[in-house]
Amino acid sequence: MSVDNSRRALAVVFVIVFVDLLGFGILIPVIPLYALSFGATEFVGSLLIASYSAMQFLAAPFLGRLSDTRGRRPVLLLSLTGSVIAWTLFGLAGSLAVLFAARMLAGVMGGNIATAQAYIADVTPPEDRARGLGLLGAAFGLGFIFGPALGGFFASEFVVSAAQSVFPAWVPATEFSLPSFAAAAITGANLVAAYVLLPESRPPEERVASRERDRESRLTELADALRTHGLGTLVVSFFLVSFAFSALESQFVFLTNDQYGYGATENAILLTYFGVIIAIVQGGLIGPLTDRYGEYRVAIAGAAIQVFTLAAVPFAPYFGPYIPSVEPLLPVGPTLPSAVIALGVIVTPLAFGNAITNVSLNTLVSRSATADEQGGAFGLTQSAGSLARTFGPALAGFLYTAIDYWAPFVLGGALMIPIVVLLARLDVSLLAGTSESTRTETPE
Repeated sequence: MSVDNSRRALAVVFVIVFVDLLGFGILIPVIPLYALSFGATEFVGSLLIASYSAMQFLAAPFLGRLSDTRGRRPVLLLSLTGSVIAWTLFGLAGSLAVLFAARMLAGVMGGNIATAQAYIADVTPPEDRARGLGLLGAAFGLGFIFGPALGGFFASEFVVSAAQSVFPAWVPATEFSLPSFAAAAITGANLVAAYVLLPESRPPEERVASRERDRESRLTELADALRTHGLGTLVVSFFLVSFAFSALESQFVFLTNDQYGYGATENAILLTYFGVIIAIVQGGLIGPLTDRYGEYRVAIAGAAIQVFTLAAVPFAPYFGPYIPSVEPLLPVGPTLPSAVIALGVIVTPLAFGNAITNVSLNTLVSRSATADEQGGAFGLTQSAGSLARTFGPALAGFLYTAIDYWAPFVLGGALMIPIVVLLARLDVSLLAGTSESTRTETPE
């Protein structure tokens, strides 16, 4: 199979990534409580969450480079197969050790995002790459919007009771196992669809050429790529963005619980709203923005927006007195306090800034690498992000408890400042695939 229609190929990759993230998102509300059910402490539960990113950090460069030499399609099919096994094992886990093993296997398979990014780079010209990568970002957003909702559905008392009446005795039917099995089933369907519909995007002759270079000095080539064409600056920026934003991802629920008394349901609504904004921006707005201003300027603007909005999140109650409360939007439901509305006003530009920064950085990374280096380059950035999401939550949790609730958010905003500085100093004209229009944006 080969790519005859780039739009069709993009649509297939979008669906594959969306369904893959849907399966992952199903388990977001389940994992912490699942760990506690085995007698784990909250800290050990946090390690279980972080173990996914840690293994993704180790696996992403290998899978990305493997896709350069063996093709994108085999790597994507392999990773989906591994995910089916991981989520099935997750549901069958009878001990905390098995739970960790399954979670870590899922993290290894989660390194396939670098391959999906490289696939998009294969089938899109440089001038359309921001749109393609934005589409991938939208798949992320949609997966995280609908995944947790499905997880809540499969963990509901009604579904658990129905499953217990039909499952054999040796198959656990609990609020923790059913979402895991649902994730495995969805990923299995995704595997079948990918096997039938996904063409290979990398011609055989290019894979052979990559293998020859890989035999010569794979590590040297990747190390050189990190030091040239501005890729090193972009990887560091990607790491800082992910590290800073992990403060919001890991501490947001604690913050809203402490400040507003919000539980899982209310937080699901807030996080869904956040995900909708990211999906809209990455799926529709990023293309026109980069067409008009270029990826370089958009990335700087996105980081600058997050300097202020990320630091302002914990102080939303202080802005509340200046905003009226809103009655329930539906016949039933809670009144939205003014402080929560203020929080919504803050997270709206925050989500916008994060969305445009991530897509723009990924596009610049793609332009910094040659056609034979796409998988390896994206593997490096995915590793940087995974490493940040491994250690970022630990530091954020420490700051939240040891200093105060505002500390991780203020630090996150402060970490966006060096990103602006690094990008402002980047000589965009040195990027391998930079277009003439982008070169005109290079600072004096």
